[in-house]
Amino acid sequence: MSQAFAGRRVLIVEDESLVAMLLETILEDMGCEPVGPAATVDEGLELVADPAAIDAALLDVNVAGRQVFPVAEALKARGVPFVFSTGYGEGGLPDEWRGQPTLQKPFTEAAVRDALMTAMGLADV
Repeated sequence: MSQAFAGRRVLIVEDESLVAMLLETILEDMGCEPVGPAATVDEGLELVADPAAIDAALLDVNVAGRQVFPVAEALKARGVPFVFSTGYGEGGLPDEWRGQPTLQKPFTEAAVRDALMTAMGLADV
């Protein structure tokens, strides 16, 4: 896969275990190191607060009945790019988060790669 992702640490915040496992596999195939997955907003906040570097994140919008926006705010404050994932697409996001790279579920490996490249400002190499 693209050398642009080699060794990049990508946080996964996703409460559906099968989707989280799929994302881990996709990220590993891309050369990334998955961080997490966090199955709750609180777990996601703990991982973001960890001083270890996170290069990007994939955030399910609805995590165990809570919206993931506190994690998005923490990542934004650290300058870490992220991608939302939701069954509703970008139209399901509140106005203040529209324009953020968003994956619509179900997604493909190519869609995950493209969304992360957009969020991280990487060129396809």
